[in-house]
Order: sequence, then C-alpha cells, then structure tokens
Amino acid sequence: MTTQELVGQIFKKKSFLCVGLDTDLAKIPKHLLEDEDPIFSFNKAIIDATHQFCVAYKPNIAFYEAYGLQGWKSLERTMEYLNEKHPEVFTVADAKRGDIGNTSTRYAKAFFETLNFDSITIAPYMGRDSVEPFLEFEDKHTILLALTSNQGAFDFQTKNVGNHELYKEVLETSKTYKNHENLMYVVGATKASHLEEVRQIVPDSFLLVPGVGAQGGNLQEVCKYGITKNVGLLVNSSRGILYASQGGDFAEVAANKARNIQQEMEIELGKL
Repeated sequence: MTTQELVGQIFKKKSFLCVGLDTDLAKIPKHLLEDEDPIFSFNKAIIDATHQFCVAYKPNIAFYEAYGLQGWKSLERTMEYLNEKHPEVFTVADAKRGDIGNTSTRYAKAFFETLNFDSITIAPYMGRDSVEPFLEFEDKHTILLALTSNQGAFDFQTKNVGNHELYKEVLETSKTYKNHENLMYVVGATKASHLEEVRQIVPDSFLLVPGVGAQGGNLQEVCKYGITKNVGLLVNSSRGILYASQGGDFAEVAANKARNIQQEMEIELGKL
C-alpha cells in the first residue's frame, strides 16, 4: 500500500485508528476456546466488527510466536483473511526486528512477502545496514522505534547524545538512509508533548502512536502536536478495544469502542 492510498482511506473512513491484534488466549471469551483455532476466530470477529471504523490492524507478533506453530498458523490465517476481505486496510507486523543485513533481508521477506504485511516495526539500534534491507521493498513501510510509550524509554531514548536526545539522533540519521521515504516512526502517546519536537525533524512522515487508552495517552494531545495536513498519524488501541467485554457480545462491544474513537478522530480531522 502506498502512503497516498493510506491517506485516501483515512479521509474516506474519517479515521486514523489502528487496532492492535494482541490476541491472548487467557483473555479472549471462554466460549471461543472450544473452536479449532480460537485465535483466528477471535481475530476474525474483531475484524468483522471494527473494519469500518479503522484503517489499520497491528498484530503483535509475540502473541502468536508464544503459541508455536499453531500461533503462526493463526497469524497466517489472519493475514490471508485481511488481504482477501479488506485489502484497503493497512497492516503492521509489530515484530520489532533488527539485525545484521542478511538477517534483516530474511525478516523482510518473511513479513513482506510470505505474510504480505504492508509494514513492520524495527529497532534501529544496530544502525543503517540493519534497516535498509527493509526499505528496499516497493510500497512497503518500515516503522522505526523512535520514542516509545513504556517507562523504560527514559533509560536510553531521552539521554543526551551531543547536543540533543538519542531519539532525535535516530530521527535525523534515519533521513540519510537509502529509500528513507518509506520510513514511518513509533512515537508513544504517553510522550505526546515530545511530538512537537519530533515534527520539527520529520514534519511529514507518518507516526504510529501506541498508548492511547489503556496506557493513558490522550488523543487530543496527540493531534495537537502531531497531526499534519495529510494527517500523518496512525493511533493504535489494543486492549481497550479487544477486551472490552468477555462475553458473547465481545465483538459488538469492541465495535462500539472503535466507533467512539473514530468519532473523536472525525472531530480532529474536521479541524484540518
């Protein structure tokens, strides 16, 4: 999916919501555990209920790897379903990969070709040659971890390197990478006040913003500092949508939660 196609979907649906598919067998409704593939059954129900309110889905790969081969099969079925039924939806492999060049190439092939994701999250710590293999794929996007929403982000990301914080060095340096126009960045919603400074360095890039909802991030704050004329934001919500109900109405309740966020986003888009 091209950036232009993503922007088109945002304005068509009046939403820049990304639903995180962090599917945990310990949290899904108990009646689904009787299914042959409860992870896929849950994901399918969530997708069917929410796709009209969001523009992206973000499976967290660890939640599938944890279940071994069956988890990978569930992930594969989820991606096949999304790409067949909702090809207009942007997909994010929340894999946080990052390794030497030939290994990164294999990771890229796994997620971009075998599983047909539109994008993948990448840890930039190993530098240029660990990132550029992902950037070689046409109409695919690499989402660098820049300033994350967890408490430990302050251990390194905001430490000074020379005259500015490390996350700013990541942003600046990444603009020198080959095919850097395919880059997006993770900036946590709990760090919303930093978004203004992020936008000074990457004024037009898309930002994937986790942390709205369960982690305490505020949508209006994110938009105040981070939105652009082409929106430039994918705001993720996972637990607040997925596990809003443990009953037979879980999909309906998830749809209501997604609709509520979409309506807030429509208001913010109306301000552009």
